Amino acid sequence: MANKTKNENMDQLISDFSRFYILTILYEGPAHGYQIISRFKKRVKKEVSPSLVYPFLKQLEKKGLVKHTVKAVGEKERKVFELTQKGRELCTGLFKRFADLVSIAIEPSLYVCAHCGCKVYKGGYREVIEGKEATFCCMHCAHSYKETRKLAKKAAQK
Repeated sequence: MANKTKNENMDQLISDFSRFYILTILYEGPAHGYQIISRFKKRVKKEVSPSLVYPFLKQLEKKGLVKHTVKAVGEKERKVFELTQKGRELCTGLFKRFADLVSIAIEPSLYVCAHCGCKVYKGGYREVIEGKEATFCCMHCAHSYKETRKLAKKAAQK
């Protein structure tokens, strides 16, 4: 029973992620259903079911978050969906909340450049200065940091 609940929760999570990503595709610009499915597969490297995409688009349209126009694409007519202003505002809010969550998740992995203060997620440049290891975004900041410290010491000696 616990496994069934766990699998259902995972399915819901993946479904919610898929909807979120569909919104990101629409935020980039108008698209018809097949384009959404194709872009999703190309970027996420996972199939998204048309049985999730089309009802979700219909639900968004009912709520006034997207509108569609019928356009000729090749020999076929397709419904091209586009976010409304209300839909764009919703997406902006969702993206901000998602960015905050990602920031919280990666914050423990971030280093701050000792010279310029920028955040360094991966890599960076480390150097031991006066017995202490310091992290920099690049070797140029490390060099500037050392030069600034030398100048400060000279000024303190005067």
